[in-house]
Amino acid sequence: MDTEVIQNIYNVVCDTPKGTPLTVEYMPDMLHNSNIDDSKPHVHTFYEILWFKEGEGTYTIDFQEYSVTPNTIFFISPGQVHHFDENRNYKGVVVKLCADFMREDGYNNLFLKYDIFNSYPTVPYRIDEQTAIFLDEVVQGFENERVLVNEFGYMDILVSLVKMFLIKVYRHGTHEGEPQLNELRPCHRLFIRFRQLVEKEFCHVHTVKDYADRLNVAVRTLNKCVNDCTGMAPLSYINSRIMIEAMRQVRYTSQMVKEIAFNLGFEDPSYFVKFFKRETGLLPTDFRSKEIYNNDME
Repeated sequence: MDTEVIQNIYNVVCDTPKGTPLTVEYMPDMLHNSNIDDSKPHVHTFYEILWFKEGEGTYTIDFQEYSVTPNTIFFISPGQVHHFDENRNYKGVVVKLCADFMREDGYNNLFLKYDIFNSYPTVPYRIDEQTAIFLDEVVQGFENERVLVNEFGYMDILVSLVKMFLIKVYRHGTHEGEPQLNELRPCHRLFIRFRQLVEKEFCHVHTVKDYADRLNVAVRTLNKCVNDCTGMAPLSYINSRIMIEAMRQVRYTSQMVKEIAFNLGFEDPSYFVKFFKRETGLLPTDFRSKEIYNNDME
């Protein structure tokens, strides 16, 4: 195994240009001209929208391969490990967004941040031609507005355009997995608040009761809500989120297992090892060295 690559994976970060809250790039030019090898696992410090207009292949996010077909859209959050396949002939649009675009004020914003983005596993959307025409106009709006950085209301218009893009995909895009959520339903609103809290606290808070207490609801209420929205028990959801980060750190860092256990809130490293083995079928050391997980590093 290439230990140097493992040590440096979280340093392979693509940043948006300083002072630029939103950038638009186009495939295949982005893939040919990137300052990093996008076919190698890497992470970003920003939110990213990848709209594949033409081309077919696979796109890998957090150890899971997804099929790419025309008019497939992926939403990547900061910290997700992802990479393209070897195809350099995709055509499409890549929008990079600083964190300011994903503010958490208001339930609409929460739904966009914790259902389209920060959804584990990632849910790719597929859109029809009519939706694609609308999104093309929004992308052109990005391009038109980006050059007006010193004009009054510059950020407000960009934020509005981003919301238009996300809401249009949310309304009209199709995807597999969890059912479409509705911000007007109390159960769905509670689930989004739960997902928000898990995303912020999964390294420290591991029990359903603690999450229920923080959300000021009964454990039974939270159980029913999460099950209705995902088909999963809350504990399974919490454990799956912990496991994603555990797999990232085991696979892509050189930290000792006991350090990773501590990072993720496990006081007893041996319990973390048992937890990892139960969830993946492998010991952390085996997961790190198993050749099937090295293919993306070769």
